[in-house]
Amino acid sequence: MRGMGVRVAIAGVGNCASALVQGVEYYRRTKEDVPGLMHAYFGKYHISDIEFVAAFDVNKRKIGKDLSEAIFEEPNCCMRFAEVPRLGVEVQPGPILDGVAPHMRNSFHVYEEAVDVDVAGILKEAGADMLVNFLPVGSYQATRFYAEECLKAGCAFVNCIPEFIASDSAWAQRFEERGLPIAGDDIKSQVGATIIHRALIDLLVSRGVKIERTYQLNVGGNTDFENMQYLERLKTKKESKTGAVESLIPYRADVWAGPSGYIGFLEDNKVCYIRIEGRKFGDTPVEIDLRLSVQDSPNSAGILIDVLRATKIALDRGVSGPLTSISAYAFKHPPIQAPDHIARGWVEEFIAGKRVR
Repeated sequence: MRGMGVRVAIAGVGNCASALVQGVEYYRRTKEDVPGLMHAYFGKYHISDIEFVAAFDVNKRKIGKDLSEAIFEEPNCCMRFAEVPRLGVEVQPGPILDGVAPHMRNSFHVYEEAVDVDVAGILKEAGADMLVNFLPVGSYQATRFYAEECLKAGCAFVNCIPEFIASDSAWAQRFEERGLPIAGDDIKSQVGATIIHRALIDLLVSRGVKIERTYQLNVGGNTDFENMQYLERLKTKKESKTGAVESLIPYRADVWAGPSGYIGFLEDNKVCYIRIEGRKFGDTPVEIDLRLSVQDSPNSAGILIDVLRATKIALDRGVSGPLTSISAYAFKHPPIQAPDHIARGWVEEFIAGKRVR
């Protein structure tokens, strides 16, 4: 029998984890809807029902520390917007595998000694309902390792990075057969480059504009952007962001979207440039150029808080396999793509019990 709260484990205690943990504390006592969340109460679950029960990382400065302290350790640079009390959750060493690119070993302060950690055992002992994957982009093997450990532990998997698990039919089937939900892939932001790009594309298509070409360029200074300097780790990220835009254009157009530069002094500030070119009435041209600047890590934390509670509802109801409604709403590369306003409607139906998943 599952507990009453939403018991969450984290793989990768980086900036996004910092924003999530801080956000839960920041809004713990609110009774009203807040910016970035669909609802303060998502079904019966309030923000304060989220409890962190386990965490894994490869950074020797974070390992062994309480999660409340580890989220502020270097190289994390997420804005500090909440004072987090001691959580009683010690960060455990996770397997390195391909979770650290060669050029990131110093930045991540990676531990050197051999470590053999029973992740599935820790998840079971902690009573985790779900594990959130916050590993660096390009962590192909490491992501699949944690997914396997979730299957062993009887734990749901929430995949926030562009390694395709929820949207992979083979993995989706394995979670369904195990009786566990899975949500993903690649978390969207509250007001980020992809969601704004999608909104503009959706508007232009609905107004009859023929889109010819569009690009989205992103630069930032946190470890996410530093990690993606290694081009081999960019492939799935670019595929995820490009696909999120292309899915809204009902014909062939030239689309380019993805990270395009690391500028260290920007730290957790992300700057995005979007350009759209098309043709309107009389075959006359229309062009849009837009610049967006945001604090990167807090941008997805509220979206994820909704995902965690949706996943808990699925566990309560015995729903297994890919959660198509919350995935379409909250992720760039979900099992089923849908316009954002339609996906939000699906989530409301799911909360009300009118939609299975």
